[in-house]
Amino acid sequence: MPSIRQLIEAVSDGRVRIPAFQRGFVWDADRVAQLMDSIYKGYPFGALLFWRTRAELKTERDLGPFKLPRRPDDYPIDYVLDGQQRLTSIFGVFQTELKPSGKADWADIYFDYRGDVDAQESLFVPLAASEVDPSRHFPLNVFFDAAKYGPAFRALPDDVTPKIDDLYSRFKEADVPVQTFTTDDRAGVAIVFERVNRLGVELDTLQLLSAWTWSDDFDLQRRFEDLSEELEPFGFKGVGEDITLLLRCCAAVVDGDASPKTLMSLNGTKVREQFSRVVNGIKGAIDFVRKELRVEKLDNLPHATLLVPLAVFFAAPDSKSVKLTHVQRSMLLRWFWRACFSARYGRVVQRNLQVDVEEVIRLKDGKPSKLDEIPVQIDDRFFLENNFNLNAVSSKTFVLLLAQQRPLSLVSSSAIDLSVALQAYNRNEFHHLYPQAFLRTLGVPTDKQSPLANMCFINAIDNKVLSGDAPSVYQARISDQEGVLKHALCPAIELFADDYDKFLKTRARLLLGAANSRMNSGHAAT
Repeated sequence: MPSIRQLIEAVSDGRVRIPAFQRGFVWDADRVAQLMDSIYKGYPFGALLFWRTRAELKTERDLGPFKLPRRPDDYPIDYVLDGQQRLTSIFGVFQTELKPSGKADWADIYFDYRGDVDAQESLFVPLAASEVDPSRHFPLNVFFDAAKYGPAFRALPDDVTPKIDDLYSRFKEADVPVQTFTTDDRAGVAIVFERVNRLGVELDTLQLLSAWTWSDDFDLQRRFEDLSEELEPFGFKGVGEDITLLLRCCAAVVDGDASPKTLMSLNGTKVREQFSRVVNGIKGAIDFVRKELRVEKLDNLPHATLLVPLAVFFAAPDSKSVKLTHVQRSMLLRWFWRACFSARYGRVVQRNLQVDVEEVIRLKDGKPSKLDEIPVQIDDRFFLENNFNLNAVSSKTFVLLLAQQRPLSLVSSSAIDLSVALQAYNRNEFHHLYPQAFLRTLGVPTDKQSPLANMCFINAIDNKVLSGDAPSVYQARISDQEGVLKHALCPAIELFADDYDKFLKTRARLLLGAANSRMNSGHAAT
């Protein structure tokens, strides 16, 4: 781990730089002072993440208000991927060589050597020049400048020098935790970006790609924003906001490969020339899942990645569209359901996606395709052991399976408006067939009350009518029992017998039959 001095030297020499896709410096003086207090007390303050490469980015940004010098020739660059705010703070407080191009009053941090040491309270304060009291405030910016530190130290009262000497030692000996990964391989960088994003560090792959390889005459980010606005009325604004999804669609449509390597090899000219195909492919994919599968918004999809192979299939230049044959439609539907029930894009995403993209291209070209030959085998445990959770792949798949049945309101038997129910997509639209209040009277544990087999499209109004009564009691409040329950894939006899275990087993078998029918034929059983 580098010391503070070594880190300052690396920045001053041009060896540490800030890529253009990073946001600017946003910390205020109090945050900076708090960081100094953490370093002083030895508290953890997080590691910096550096990407070391000899491939210089086309666009970079300054380190806060400090204009960085050019890097030495033939020397690798450490680009800051995470920790820019901390690095800028440390550099701004302690360095004295570079002059800021703008205001940097946040860097004027002083140590209050007359204050009482406390584990919680900080002795570090940001001060304007007019607020400094030399009899109690010592500037931090002299520590690594010998010409300034000596005179400032000698001017201190004798009873203070041991405290400042200790302060100096702590900052001099402090190490700054840094994680560095070294690669010039763009595929490796893309993978690191994806994984670091999963850890909560916001890195913009699109801006990395733009900074690395793209020309300035094609603003893909702006095109994506336009697409997002265009899709908003249809409930799919989220597609235009999911940069990773859009870039995968671009790579798959343009090059037939959505791998990180291809993603990082995209260039603006090629995408610009084929962008109408990309847009038409995405729109065609959305149209397919809306009309054929009753998907009303991106969140309804078990995996957003399902749109990528579909976008490849429906990609067409200008305003042209791809006409589906009956065979192609059936195969796409079988593939969709098999991918959902197998959670295909929840594991080994890249490999499975590449196989599907290749097979969907063969299907589109009229060649023999194995697109729908996804191995998947589920049994009734899928509906008995998976509890209902709107964010879970299993629950999203279950909801779409019910949506294909054109569900009816349990009370009025009128058709449920799926455009409303799935757009809202919250717990108010889904409730228990065996109410939780009733299950509690039976002594059913909480974790056994919400398996998929006990859930149904029931809006909040209907749920209040059914109340928390036993099914045998609320039975009289259902107007068209046979029709309503058929559309809900729900067995009437077992539901109203108030036998919870028997009901779950019977309904799970009905749901499994519907699932297998979809996976094997693409349609409901006739």
